[in-house]
Amino acid sequence: MMAGNDIEQLISMLSRLPGLGPRSARRAALSLLRQPEARMLPLARIMESAARTVRTCSRCGNLDNHDPCSICTDSHRDQGLICVVETVGDLWALERSGIHRGVYQVLGGTLSALAGLGPDDLNVASLLDRVGEGNVREVILALGATVEGATTAHWLQERLAPSGVVVTRVGHGVPMGGALDVLDDGTLAAALTARRSM
Repeated sequence: MMAGNDIEQLISMLSRLPGLGPRSARRAALSLLRQPEARMLPLARIMESAARTVRTCSRCGNLDNHDPCSICTDSHRDQGLICVVETVGDLWALERSGIHRGVYQVLGGTLSALAGLGPDDLNVASLLDRVGEGNVREVILALGATVEGATTAHWLQERLAPSGVVVTRVGHGVPMGGALDVLDDGTLAAALTARRSM
């Protein structure tokens, strides 16, 4: 490609973002460069501002401009109901749904020997501290339906058992509108195992 060094560096940096390969990065770079005043400079300013002001919440692990974050300090939230998620992206997905009115705990991953993530690599200490304060009624484990998610959920349940807090796990199985004949065996097995009375 016959482009200047700055353009190549822009494409290279964009291609490192999740969901953007080299071709998508080139299209994004071209779009930004065609309207630098309207697109590129405002983006650069907000990225610089976010890099300076966004921080990790010391209580739950969320990203926000405040520590503790706006969810942890929201007086309308049920502080006795903690939903444990793997990533901030999972937290954001649950927030978009509007269904959870409690607070969160972001682990920062799941136990995985392959990825080299052990118990000390997860953000669990603050969860145990919060439960230890005695105000938590229920901990919802909203972890992925993977081997790592199941392993982490089991490990967390063992750590939380001495506290006496109720530990639940989100349901897994047949999605809304899902047809049984297109689901994999693991999903069908999880759906049957997690069945409940009607």
